[in-house]
Amino acid sequence: MLVLLMTHALAAVLAPVLVRRAGRPALYALALVPAAACLWALAQTSRVLDGRPPTERYPWVPQLGAEVALRLTTLPWLMVVLVGGIGAVVLAYSARYFARDDRGLGRFAAVFLAFAGAMAGLVLADDLVVLYVFWELTTVFSYLLIGNDPEHGPSRRAAMQALLVTTVGGLAMLVGFVMLGQHAGTYRLSEIMAAPPPSAGYLGTALALILLGALSKSAIFPFGFWLPAAMTAPTPVSAYLHAASMVKAGIFLIAVLGPAFATDLPWRPMLVIGGLITLISGAWAALRQHDLKLLLAYGTVSQLGLLAVVFGAGNRNAALAGTAMLLAHALFKAALFLVVGIIDHTAGTRDLRELSGLGTRMPVLAVTAALAAASMAGVPPLAGFVGKEAIFAAFTGEPLVLTVLVAGSALTVAYSLRFLWGAFANKPGIEAVKAAPPGWAFVTPAALLAGAGLAAGLAAPVVDRLITGYADEYAAPAYPYHLALWHGPGLPLLLTAVALAAGTVIFLLLRNRAVTPARRGSAYTRVMAGVDRLAVEVTGATQRGSLPFYVGVILVVMVILGGATLLAGTPWPVGVRLWDSPAQAVAGIAVIVAALFAARSRRRLTAMVLVGVSGYGIAVLFVLHGAPDLALTQFLVETVTIVMFVLVLRRLPEEFSARPLAFTRRVRGALALAVGTVTAAMAYAAVGGRQAVPISTEFPDLAVSYGGGTNIVNVALVDIRAWDTMGEISVLVVAATGVASLIFRRTGALERRSAEQGTGRHPAGESAGWLAAGDTPEARRQSIILQVVTRLMFHTVLLFSVYLLFSGHNAIGGGFAGGLVAGLALTVRYLAGGRRELNAAAPVDAGLVLGSGLLVAVGSGVVAMFFGGEVLQSALLDVHLPLLGDLHLATSVFFDVGVYLIVVALVLEILRSLGSELDRQHEREPA
Repeated sequence: MLVLLMTHALAAVLAPVLVRRAGRPALYALALVPAAACLWALAQTSRVLDGRPPTERYPWVPQLGAEVALRLTTLPWLMVVLVGGIGAVVLAYSARYFARDDRGLGRFAAVFLAFAGAMAGLVLADDLVVLYVFWELTTVFSYLLIGNDPEHGPSRRAAMQALLVTTVGGLAMLVGFVMLGQHAGTYRLSEIMAAPPPSAGYLGTALALILLGALSKSAIFPFGFWLPAAMTAPTPVSAYLHAASMVKAGIFLIAVLGPAFATDLPWRPMLVIGGLITLISGAWAALRQHDLKLLLAYGTVSQLGLLAVVFGAGNRNAALAGTAMLLAHALFKAALFLVVGIIDHTAGTRDLRELSGLGTRMPVLAVTAALAAASMAGVPPLAGFVGKEAIFAAFTGEPLVLTVLVAGSALTVAYSLRFLWGAFANKPGIEAVKAAPPGWAFVTPAALLAGAGLAAGLAAPVVDRLITGYADEYAAPAYPYHLALWHGPGLPLLLTAVALAAGTVIFLLLRNRAVTPARRGSAYTRVMAGVDRLAVEVTGATQRGSLPFYVGVILVVMVILGGATLLAGTPWPVGVRLWDSPAQAVAGIAVIVAALFAARSRRRLTAMVLVGVSGYGIAVLFVLHGAPDLALTQFLVETVTIVMFVLVLRRLPEEFSARPLAFTRRVRGALALAVGTVTAAMAYAAVGGRQAVPISTEFPDLAVSYGGGTNIVNVALVDIRAWDTMGEISVLVVAATGVASLIFRRTGALERRSAEQGTGRHPAGESAGWLAAGDTPEARRQSIILQVVTRLMFHTVLLFSVYLLFSGHNAIGGGFAGGLVAGLALTVRYLAGGRRELNAAAPVDAGLVLGSGLLVAVGSGVVAMFFGGEVLQSALLDVHLPLLGDLHLATSVFFDVGVYLIVVALVLEILRSLGSELDRQHEREPA
């Protein structure tokens, strides 16, 4: 089964290439893929009938117990036959439907096959999570198919509407799946069905959310408006998605869960009431359409409502009738959509007020349409009649529901006759359409589907044996019903005759009466207009372009939610220990005092220095608490941050502005105090309320045995939790690239100048002085003492950074600390000689170094796979080197090298963007 799904994916990837090279005939070859799915399902028929369903399981997320579980039982078997068989027919039809020069044909074929594969995966899934994944894939691919022509505005809007409605329903369904899986103790669908969880209010909520997803997918009230709007899609899309596959996904889910949950609230009320409303409203809307395709669209909505009622009934006979109707509907509705596509192509219109005489000019097409429409109306001996009679038989004990079903069936007969009359009849006063009959290759796909509907009706007992396995999952009734073409006189047959007669009368009464087409999606339009208006108001009220306002809103929400959580929480832990030594109290007081003075400072530089003092005070606390690695990192980060602030402050006024006013400052001060209090309380409650044993207690042993190092902090970063570090440095690279791109506006010229100025060469006879860049304006402005110290210390500091890099596995240091030290060395070079000195010291592209560092980090993780390990798994190497002796090395050091390069490049990017580029802009400004 997985091979089948992968084949669809591969075919979707290759489809654009095949279509580009072979043109429309490539669709015939691509149709073999869904046809293979249909044939495979047919080959499994005996196993399905014998109760030995094929199953496959593949590990997915072993830590969570998630598997790609697939299972082929009776109902999935029927759906795979329909999805594969009708998919192949529609693809063959598309080879004649689309123009030879259609540029989007390759894209259409690729998305069509991807959708077919996703739909097959949906019906085969035996895991709720896997089912949801395929469910959302069908949503995405249907969006692409409905909006097949991106330049057509109505198609784009209809695709977005379908995407929004079905996605919102899908999200509700996901919550229901999670609730159901947690309640049942498993997400395996077959296990849940074998042992349903006990009924409770919790289960009812989960089922209601799941049904919301199913109803939205199948366009059941109140979500029926999106499907008619989606008729802007090409006819093959309508025939496949909106007749045979996508809209059946919700009905399929209802049918699958029905045997276990049909007796639980709110299952039956939601489905029966919503289905009956959809049945009548959709059928009545279909009678008011002039566009043949819209007529079929509203008819589809009506039929989906009928299926929702039948599968929602929750008994064996209704389930059998619903399955038979599911098969019949897919065959006759897909055939009718294909017929409409042929009429549109040959006659140039789908408006029944403009069509006349096509029946005499296209007799084969007329017979095909008549067969399919008769099945839709429930005329014997077609499959639609067999399914409709079974439905009437299943509801004989519910007179109210049965009456509405008969009324809906009568309306179905009426719009079926309206379709045939509108498309093929000779209408007085309307000029006969002069259109050439379509070729056999164009008509054959529709004729095959219509003929299959006739064959399924004639072979009703065979169909009964094939699909009874699903119906038997329900409790056995006293009188089990079986499909047959003739059950003898009885109430179901009488009701069928009544529906046919009443429908004929309704059609004759409304045939020549002018009707107004039904409005589509007016409620949706009003809702979306309200959402747009609300978005405008919220944006106007909140997006003011004020950074203090944005930060204030975030902090207020944090104080309210965090404070409320703390106040409503469990009793607080007792036994507060303020410090381990008086020195910690002194450092803490220094941090607080520096922060208070920074908040009241009027000068920017003073405030920045005081903030730095707070940071250094925190580093002292780390030292006093026995965390030298954290302290070193804090010292270095604080130093780099100060340098960055200084580079920016050069372009800002020395003092803060007079604003905010005194009142605003007091409000901000109060907010800051509240934030600090809540944050400290949250940290205290979190640490004091720990109940489980921290996983870090195992780190010391793992650091030595698993990571081969005694520096627990560094081993944890580059080995034990290397995936976290990988994500962090990836974000760092993206952020650095983005920020630099916002500041650099002349990247090409800048890099060329950097390369030219970074050579370190000087004209003949000119002394380079203490700096590599020589006598430059920036260097002349600096102290000669600073230049001398820089020249003497630079290489030593670089060597020290390399030492920290390689010693970090067993001592204080690591790639992050080493990179910061090297960055500070480059910072000193910049301060001593300006941008030319920086370029001479590091004549490299910072972006290239960033990418190289990330490549080294990722590559070191991937290499382990070639030796049978897992990604980012390290190994311990003991190598004997001549003269140097034995070398003990952990391969995670290469990961640390990547971190080192990224940090160095980040500092270099900061110096060039906030320093060099701002200097250059300042020089270009007029005096």
